[in-house]
Amino acid sequence: MLKTKGTTTDQDLDALEYTDIDTETEADLEVEAAADPESDADVDEAGCDPRPIVRRARAKTIAMKRLTKEELRIGALLYPERTYWRPKNRGECANVARPCPYVSCKYHLYIDVNPATGSIKINFPDLEVWELQHSCALDVANTGGITLEEVGEILNLTRERIRQVEVRGLLKLKEEGGEDMLSYLSSSI
Repeated sequence: MLKTKGTTTDQDLDALEYTDIDTETEADLEVEAAADPESDADVDEAGCDPRPIVRRARAKTIAMKRLTKEELRIGALLYPERTYWRPKNRGECANVARPCPYVSCKYHLYIDVNPATGSIKINFPDLEVWELQHSCALDVANTGGITLEEVGEILNLTRERIRQVEVRGLLKLKEEGGEDMLSYLSSSI
């Protein structure tokens, strides 16, 4: 809003010339794209974008060191540690209903706990546990080889981040297991 010496009148507003700054709507852009079909090379013959943009909710991290003593006390009262049956090995886990309800399992994809800091990373903050398509990393591993894009979709990470983790894991295997383990993995793929 233009201020002239402390007051703004209707005449002052009428005297302003407004410029068109990014006022195109999606409908205008669709009309332009229909008029010039060669303008967008990514659109296939059916008029659909071959790679739809999927907006995933970013993972949220809860840092334990940032919680107050009162928040920790309330959390302990709301969610007391209870002893209940949960699978101890893959043999017991394989017959459990899917999606797996045991979020505390280290192979569960819903949350990750950093053992050094105790921070909790919620990988799918927009979903509930029972809404996950894949809930167990061991189940995903049993399906066989999948692409980086598919792994990224399952873990709510980007393709590039999955590639970086893969490279880091292969380097650790090379350091710890030597060439024999790395050659075994290469031959089995």
